[in-house]
Amino acid sequence: MNAPFVVVRPQTPDEVPSPGASFVDVAVLDMNHGWENAGHDSIVALVRRLATDFAPALESAGAIVRLVSCDVRRRLVLPRPAKGPALFIGTGGPGHLDPRHNTRDDLEAGLIAESSDWEDPLFALFDAIDANDEAMLYAVCHSFGLLCRWSGVAAPVERTQAKGGASVGIVRNVLTAEALEHPWFSRLARHLPDRRHFPVADSRHYDLIPHRKRLPLGATAIAYEVEGAFGAPGEALTTCEFARGRSGMPRILGVNHHPEIPDAAELAVLLERKLASGEVTQDWYASRAALLQTLQRGDHSEPARLLAAGYSFSFLVRDGLRHLIEARDRNRGRAFPSAL
Repeated sequence: MNAPFVVVRPQTPDEVPSPGASFVDVAVLDMNHGWENAGHDSIVALVRRLATDFAPALESAGAIVRLVSCDVRRRLVLPRPAKGPALFIGTGGPGHLDPRHNTRDDLEAGLIAESSDWEDPLFALFDAIDANDEAMLYAVCHSFGLLCRWSGVAAPVERTQAKGGASVGIVRNVLTAEALEHPWFSRLARHLPDRRHFPVADSRHYDLIPHRKRLPLGATAIAYEVEGAFGAPGEALTTCEFARGRSGMPRILGVNHHPEIPDAAELAVLLERKLASGEVTQDWYASRAALLQTLQRGDHSEPARLLAAGYSFSFLVRDGLRHLIEARDRNRGRAFPSAL
């Protein structure tokens, strides 16, 4: 059975589709600026899989899932703000988190040349999402950094050689005391051997350093980097909740790692497809294949990574999509599965 799912990639702001009775829309803020990446396709695959899971409910609602992927930085395309239930997903991307620092293209240095014209409209969209109690935003890596700048929670600081350079591969994060009391993340803690440390897939060139010890009102620090394998929290914020839903689940959440990266088998298929289609270079493929080998090493960290990735991303996206479908079919009294 084909998934009740379609992808729309508007090339101009005028092509961003309006809401339609036949669609349950998921808006993706693509921050990759056209660079080679695995994250965007992983997000598309996740939403496609969830649409298949919810196929009976979608059929009952007379709708399909429409993923609207907006090239924010390169084409200045942004999704429309929503007045009711809405789901937004922000991707990772290259370059400095302040576009004014991105003045030249240098692939080896990870630099891009871009305009900053998209920043004010994007921050206005963040304002609208924050003001809409039924809107959800789950942001990874670059999008998380932008949320930190928008909110004043933290500032980006490049990881210099003094700190070991970019953090790439499987590393550990540590939950905060606030996370252990959180109605959602306390559930993750119960699955962790020490209730605190968990592995993540990292590709972090910039740390997000909080401006002060106490975050602004409404923001909750969920996790920090770790000093050593199982050490104390470091200075860099790696997961933050910016708004909480009435159910107690995060409504706006950002992470400075890549929970969208799937398990090793699915990632292998994705990488092979991108290489065969000519979307990526052999060098890019080889660099990501190194991560694949890490995921396959059999040290028992992969189940824990996927579980933590679920709590910080995929379970939330699943519950958000369920909420959108439920809102469309509220009068039919249909029961839906929970996020887990």
